[in-house]
Amino acid sequence: MKALLTIGLLVLSNTFMTLAWYGHLKFAEWKWFNKLGLVSVILISWGIALFEYMFQVPANKIGFAGNGGPFSLVQLKVLQEVITLVIFMIFTLIAFKNETLKLNHLIGAIFLILAVYFIFKK
Repeated sequence: MKALLTIGLLVLSNTFMTLAWYGHLKFAEWKWFNKLGLVSVILISWGIALFEYMFQVPANKIGFAGNGGPFSLVQLKVLQEVITLVIFMIFTLIAFKNETLKLNHLIGAIFLILAVYFIFKK
C-alpha cells in the first residue's frame, strides 16, 4: 500500500512541477499572462511549485525504506525521474500540439524502462 501511495503522490507532485516549470510557456498564449514580467511569472511558478512540495515531501517520507517504506533512496529517485519524464511527455503532447514524439524518444523511453529494471533488480 505504501508503494502505491508513494507513486500516487509522486505523480501528483510531478504534475505540479511540470506545470510550474513549463506551464508559463503555454500560459503565454493568454493575453493577460503575456503582459506579466519575469518576476511575476516566477512568483506564479513558485506558487504552483508549493503544491509540488506538498506531495513530494510526503511521498519521499512514506516511500523511503529508512522510514519503513518500500523503496531505497536510489529507487525513489529513479522512480521520481521516470514519473517526471512520463508526466512531461503527456503534458507536452496535450499542451503543445506542435510537438511530436519521434523514434529517438521511443528508444530513450525504452532505455529508461531498462534503467528502472536494473535499479529495482535485487
